Amino acid sequence: MAHDQYSELLADDTGRAINQIILSLLGGVLLLVSLIARFTFEQPFFSALVAFLASLMLGVPLVIQAFKDLRDGRAEMNELVALGVVAAFAAGEYMTAGTIAFFMILATLVERRTALGARKTIESLIRLTPTKARKLGPDGSESEVEAKDLRPGDRVRIRPGDNIPGDGVVESGFSTVNEANITGESLPVDKGEGQEVFGGTINLSGLIDVKITKSGADTTLGQVQDLVLQAEQTKSSVMRLVDRYAHWYTPVVLMLALIVLVFTKDLNRVIALLLVACPCSIVLATPTAIVAALSAAARLGVLVKNVQDLERARGLTAILFDKTGTLTTGKLTVTRLGPLPGNEPAELLSVAASLERHSTHPTARAVMEIAGRARVAVPDVTGFEEVSGRGVRGELDGEQVLVGRMAWLQEQGVEMEFGDQEPPEGFSLLFVAKAGRLLGWIGLEDKTRVDAAQAMDDLRDLGVKQLVMVTGDRWSVARRVASEMHCTDVQAEVLPAQKLKVVDGLRAKGHTVAVVGDGVNDAPALAAGDLSIAMGAAGSDVAIHSASVALMNNNLNRIPFLIRLSRQTARIINQGVIFSVVYILVFVTLSAMGNIHPIVAAILHAASSLVVVFNSARLVRAGEDLETIPHEHVHGMQVRDTLTPQPVAS
Repeated sequence: MAHDQYSELLADDTGRAINQIILSLLGGVLLLVSLIARFTFEQPFFSALVAFLASLMLGVPLVIQAFKDLRDGRAEMNELVALGVVAAFAAGEYMTAGTIAFFMILATLVERRTALGARKTIESLIRLTPTKARKLGPDGSESEVEAKDLRPGDRVRIRPGDNIPGDGVVESGFSTVNEANITGESLPVDKGEGQEVFGGTINLSGLIDVKITKSGADTTLGQVQDLVLQAEQTKSSVMRLVDRYAHWYTPVVLMLALIVLVFTKDLNRVIALLLVACPCSIVLATPTAIVAALSAAARLGVLVKNVQDLERARGLTAILFDKTGTLTTGKLTVTRLGPLPGNEPAELLSVAASLERHSTHPTARAVMEIAGRARVAVPDVTGFEEVSGRGVRGELDGEQVLVGRMAWLQEQGVEMEFGDQEPPEGFSLLFVAKAGRLLGWIGLEDKTRVDAAQAMDDLRDLGVKQLVMVTGDRWSVARRVASEMHCTDVQAEVLPAQKLKVVDGLRAKGHTVAVVGDGVNDAPALAAGDLSIAMGAAGSDVAIHSASVALMNNNLNRIPFLIRLSRQTARIINQGVIFSVVYILVFVTLSAMGNIHPIVAAILHAASSLVVVFNSARLVRAGEDLETIPHEHVHGMQVRDTLTPQPVAS
């Protein structure tokens, strides 16, 4: 269902609710007048007339809805309610018929209002889409246009307090943006020139000009809206089971009612039986819990595409994690410097940066970042050359300088004698040489995420037995990261296609496997898992569409939350169904025995439905504790300071 259709549906529901409120108020007033007339006038005619009008006003809409359900092939709750009202009306019990209809309408209104509360997050997503935008002309002039008319390449100006009208890149200006409605991150994000922004997020402080890359339904917000709405339309296993036997339920209840009528000749018993037997609470038990759970997940940036995926999460026994960008930030950082005796750390860094300033490799960016922070001099070099996969070379002060892998420097005739400065295991290493003499080494790390180890411990506490890390990186690096992450197993130097074998091996041992990756090079493994989870999906179409669950941020604590939410949802659904079945069995029996008046039966019916709905609504608050936890990054950008360069202790 598209989000504009959903908005229309919400408007229709609101209109119907208003009509029902007016109708129930008028009908309730007439019933009260009828009751007063009964004790005021000696003749029952006036009281009966007013009750007759009230029962028509309140009962006819219920009967019409029941006929519509039958016409559409649905036989759920309205038919039994309508039969009860018609039976009371036919018996001349106008006050009873009107009172039953009044309580049924009142219950429906309260149920709808409570259920809409569970849809609050979904509805708020719909309303986030801006309707207007300030488009910039070639001469810099502003004109107000419809946001839906924006096209890639258009430039827009966004003032403080404005909703950003589409996905784009900041061309000029600096501001702080609240992205909580998409990523679930509680902290605002600083945005400057060249950084990506998302449609529907809120510009908080500065003035920025943005070049639109996606608009309308193609934006990240548009995709989030569609995925959440699609998930709401899917059915859980309990819902499919209810649907399977629903068409048998009404005929069975009618047969029981006929048996009671034949043996007792008491119409009140039959009416009460029909009312308490309405499966309203059973029908509401699952969808209200599902909507509440999807709302809670969406609030934290967890997009579940299908209700069955949410169900599957509770049974996970093994999770396979990709290392880079999942357990780690995906950003190399210089954390160790190992100058050989006679060389200073600053000199080592200066020589390396003089070459790396001309390279675009991730290691070069890491070296330049730390050189800038250390404020070392970066002299210029001549004759720069980059040897793919090996290193860089050039001339500094008339002497050849090499920065790269150990094997490459050895091929160039550099002696690898480290003395007391032997390079440690578990780092990506760059070696620096000048005039054929080794100056030392630089150790780089792909930092592990701050919350990752705690998330892994939480998963173990939840009963996930196998926590496996796979990576194409070297074994020394893989072992270090796996040790920090408390993994139960690690596989290194693995190609993307080989990850499939790891998944298949776990499934062959009877595990229910989830695969966690970035949704790009992990696509084959994601497809092979029982559940696939894409990290950091905001702004990535591939990540959003390649997995069954998309995490819009990079917080691994969302995975334990997903499992807990799945289990809590299952518990609440089971509670609702069991309560409803017990309620129906007990009160149908009491009704058949003549112990319940029809008006009491109507009140009991309303109360049972409200118990189920309110119980389900508890799920809306799931994960509130995670919203107050400060996070280590925003869209993979490390906020935490890297280590300053320092020599390794001997």
